[in-house]
Amino acid sequence: MEKRSFGPSTMVFPQPSFLIGTKVNGRPNVMTCAWAGVACGYPPILSLSIRSVRYSYLGIKENETFSVNVPSASMAVKTDFCGIVSGKKYDKIEECGFTLFYGHDENAPMITECPVNLECKLIQDIELGSHNLILGEVIDTFVSEDCFTDGVLDIEKIQPLVYTPSPIGAYQTLSEILAPAFQCGKVMKKK
Repeated sequence: MEKRSFGPSTMVFPQPSFLIGTKVNGRPNVMTCAWAGVACGYPPILSLSIRSVRYSYLGIKENETFSVNVPSASMAVKTDFCGIVSGKKYDKIEECGFTLFYGHDENAPMITECPVNLECKLIQDIELGSHNLILGEVIDTFVSEDCFTDGVLDIEKIQPLVYTPSPIGAYQTLSEILAPAFQCGKVMKKK
C-alpha cells in the first residue's frame, strides 16, 4: 500500500469532544477541547491541551480545578459554539441554555445536559509550545440516570460526540460495535 507524507502533524482520528467547565473571576465558563484523553488509570488522570491565552486557562490556573463534560451528539452546535467564541465576550452558559451543577468544588461547574461529567483538580501544568498540557485528577464522575441499560452504562445512550480533525474537520458519532475488546484478538494467539 502506497503512503502519502503529511509531515509532522497531530492527525489522530477521532478525537473526543469535551466541554471544559471553569470559573474565571467568579463567573462560570465553558470551552470546547478536543485535544484531550486519559493519562493514567490509577489515580484517574485526564489530560487536556490548551493554549495559555485561552480564557478558560485563566480559570484553571486561578482555581486549580475544572470539569470535563462529555457532550452527546445532539449537542454538536452548542459544542462548536463554545469552541469558536471566547468567554471574554460571550456568556456561553446563557447563550447555550446550559444548566449547571457542582460536585465537591464550587469552582468546577458541570453541565447537566451532558450525559457524563468529570470533576477534576489540577495536578500539573506543563508548557509544551503552542499549548500547555493540563493534567487533572478525577475527583468524581457523574453519569445521567438515563444512560444505563439494566444497571450497566450504555454507550448508545450516551452518544458521545467526537471530532475528526483537518482535513475532514467534522463532528461525528460512534456508529457500531465491531468486536469485543480484549477478546477478539485471542484468535491470533498461538497455542
